[in-house]
Amino acid sequence: MIFNSIDFAIFLPIVFILYWFATSKKLKLQNFLIVAASYLFYGWWDWRFLSLILFSTIIDYSVGLGLLKQENQTKRKILLWTSILVNLGFLGIFKYYNFFLDNFITTFSFFGTEIRANSLNIILPVGISFYTFQTLSYSIDVYKRKLEPTKDFTAFSAFVSFFPQLVAGPIERATHLLPQFYKKRTFDYSKAVDGMRQILWGLFKKIVIADNCAEYANLIFNNSADYSGSTLVLGALFFTFQIYCDFSGYSDIAIGTSRLFGFDLMRNFNFPYFSRDIAEFWRRWHISLSTWFRDYLYIPLGGSRGGTWMKVRNTFAIFIVSGFWHGANWTFIVWGALNAIYFLPLLLTNNNRNNLETVAQGKVFPSIKELSFMLLTFGLTVFAWIFFRANNIGHAISYISEILSPSLFSTPKFAGMGRALTTIILVAIFVLVEWKGREGQYAISNLGIKWKRPLRYAMYYAIIIAIFWFGGKEQQFIYFQF
Repeated sequence: MIFNSIDFAIFLPIVFILYWFATSKKLKLQNFLIVAASYLFYGWWDWRFLSLILFSTIIDYSVGLGLLKQENQTKRKILLWTSILVNLGFLGIFKYYNFFLDNFITTFSFFGTEIRANSLNIILPVGISFYTFQTLSYSIDVYKRKLEPTKDFTAFSAFVSFFPQLVAGPIERATHLLPQFYKKRTFDYSKAVDGMRQILWGLFKKIVIADNCAEYANLIFNNSADYSGSTLVLGALFFTFQIYCDFSGYSDIAIGTSRLFGFDLMRNFNFPYFSRDIAEFWRRWHISLSTWFRDYLYIPLGGSRGGTWMKVRNTFAIFIVSGFWHGANWTFIVWGALNAIYFLPLLLTNNNRNNLETVAQGKVFPSIKELSFMLLTFGLTVFAWIFFRANNIGHAISYISEILSPSLFSTPKFAGMGRALTTIILVAIFVLVEWKGREGQYAISNLGIKWKRPLRYAMYYAIIIAIFWFGGKEQQFIYFQF
């Protein structure tokens, strides 16, 4: 079940009514409803993979109870590694087995040895990378004694399977989300209204911007050999806005939906394309994943406390693993390594925490210096996205080679260029709205709050009309494949 579907439009009100009117007096019953709704939500896609979520839930719940009773450090490590190996084992089989097998065969073929092995013909379970990391955060934090292990299996099941963020995040920490299932929740009208507002903006980003950009990004990337360098630049820009509006749109809908049920999820995007350097970009892009790797990989490896070699090693480790998390393809690994190369000069010169505040805070326009750095960072990001979107390394290199050819200075041309101008105008309007609302939690969180009600509601209806009038052909959320 996806957020921008009729199925979800029917599902959400039913669960909302049952949650607040039929189960609100008993916390246990509310949590059980969340578990049932979440399993229905996920099983709507493929019920067979519900067993994976249930098994992961049982394993990590049992590990938590074991850690509660166990003081022997060796046995505690065994319990932790049980959780890590089981969770990453499932992830490795479903997501990476064929990748490693193919590269293993290719390597031996290079040295003249032929190896025959059968690849697995399996479907990648939607959201497995997200809920795997979420449950791992529980086991690790319990092991480190940062969190008291739960004895409430229903609450823990709800934490693992919470449907708003189950398949594409944000990747919640157990220390933040799990305790919310222990507390009685009362309906908060202002929180619900704010949630609906964020859902509306998320739908706009997904349906109007991402889905329209996807049409032209797919056309250009899938037929890149037929187009000039200028057209390929346009294709990269379309994908740049597609992936941001697709993923941040999902996060907006997830966070807004959670507010309807009295939950607060962590912020996942903070206007990353207005960043003035790559370090700032990564503080604002996919925050739940980047902070997960920081806390559970980068810092345990030593962070930036050691010498230059350790800083370089740890930086490449976190970015390459982040790239590999996205998919079993060398393009993602190169994308991660490229971002590490961008990031290293800032780290080694201690300039990686220069831009902590919102750009041009309290001002209408950025300074020339701020604008220059934003454009440079945006350009580096667009270049890296080419590797992310390309089918393989060869495709990425040929794509970039054509961009660097004299055809870069020609007029962009592709089928549907006239219709694409509408999308370009919509993207421009979107960027202006995002810039206006960059100091809020999301672009329209404060927009129109002080306006008179008719004018404020006119804005909301205008967004709704735009969704139906300009909505592109339905596209699957990009991060479902990760």
